Amino acid sequence: MFRRARSRRYFHPGAERARMAQARLRVDIPDGPWVGDVSREFPDARFQVLTATPEDGAGFALVRVTADDTAPILDAIDDHETITHSSVMAEDDGMVTVQVEALVPLLQTVARRAGVPIEMPVEIRDGVARVDVTGDHERVAKFGDALRDVGAEFEVEYVQQRVNPGGSLTERQREVLFEAVDRGYYDVPRECTLTEVAEHVGIAKSTCSEVLQRVERTIVREFVDDLPRRPIDFESPEDDGIERIQ
Repeated sequence: MFRRARSRRYFHPGAERARMAQARLRVDIPDGPWVGDVSREFPDARFQVLTATPEDGAGFALVRVTADDTAPILDAIDDHETITHSSVMAEDDGMVTVQVEALVPLLQTVARRAGVPIEMPVEIRDGVARVDVTGDHERVAKFGDALRDVGAEFEVEYVQQRVNPGGSLTERQREVLFEAVDRGYYDVPRECTLTEVAEHVGIAKSTCSEVLQRVERTIVREFVDDLPRRPIDFESPEDDGIERIQ
């Protein structure tokens, strides 16, 4: 008889597998949003958006600024026409954390339009933001379209697949697999024999072998199926294949 499954490790056998892509973009922020304007005014400073929450017509963000002299940068932030409120939350030598409320929250608006989350922190230097987004292929591509719509140029640093192999395994297959992994069956060198795995699970050795073979075949096939056979299309119809989008 099979032992009860470890609840923290199990998923419903019929659950849909996640098929997601993760992309890193370097976005040239256009004129207008405060973080683009101020970071270009102080090109040696480092801006990190730690948290951000979009609202209708505005956005709230917690931003860390690192520079030799942060005082003029704080003044520039406070004086920018899109800033409706700013307050210093923490300050140290060469580093300050400021909470801002701003109109035209460009990246937040684009992310909402595309339906993908932006992973924090977002780092901005000299008007260029390093942005990581994760979602299904269509939404990640839509994020690029939304950037193009607001006039933001960007380069794609990389696109990588984020897969959940094994999403279609049965509960029984999962239990045998986890037992084998936990006991070192897949270690090099092996710490546990197939016979020992079968005994711990409570099934015959031949059955255990068949289950693990099916598991291995399923996981490998799912992994290969999820590998991108062609890149996400961030490019406009007029583009000639260069990753910089205008």
